[in-house]
Amino acid sequence: MRPFHTIRGNQILLLVTLAIAALNLYLIYFVSPMVQDQEMAQKIFYYHVPLAWNAFFSYLLAAVAGGLYLAKGDTRWDRWSLAGAEIGTMFALLILITGPIWATPIWGKAWSWEPRLTSTLILFLVFMGYFMVREFGGPYEQSSRYAAVIGILGVLLIPFVVLAVTWWAPEVQNHPQMEMTGQPGSILRIFLFSLFSFSLIMIYLIRYRRHIGELVLNKMRAGEEA
Repeated sequence: MRPFHTIRGNQILLLVTLAIAALNLYLIYFVSPMVQDQEMAQKIFYYHVPLAWNAFFSYLLAAVAGGLYLAKGDTRWDRWSLAGAEIGTMFALLILITGPIWATPIWGKAWSWEPRLTSTLILFLVFMGYFMVREFGGPYEQSSRYAAVIGILGVLLIPFVVLAVTWWAPEVQNHPQMEMTGQPGSILRIFLFSLFSFSLIMIYLIRYRRHIGELVLNKMRAGEEA
């Protein structure tokens, strides 16, 4: 199996991703407007929201690929499922870090047990359980199938996270309830560019993690045959 970065398509993806990410940093810190009541804290928005969207897409990949693995028994789908779950969980962890960074100056406290934050934490913990099952759930085929089921069930929490601000009464929430379409164009354009940047990062990381998964699986099979 060829090393990941010797494949030309992967080289191009990496270079484009790095260039777009660097431009994104410049736009966020030097071009995006300063919001008067939030000042620099508002710039976390350009990281926090794209991280959330891409975490959800990664988890959706984990669930769909896990379902295909259960249906077909093809370990290639399991590798995609694991890659999606790992990158989604990494992004979810960053959501739980960037959220309190924004909240501390805006709310005056880092954490509040409001619906969206709590449901995001639960989603993160469900996928931590996913990894525990993969690690300690027995033989590879058994543990990977159990984990696939957890991934499918876990992704059902995503609508609760996304719609939390509309499903629960405003008085139990601290999270800002704002529509992206209502943002000024100067904010919306940079947000969409940041979303594109983080989507490229997600695609690159998932592809790289799946490649590593294939190497690990091949080594495991070689050990079993020896």
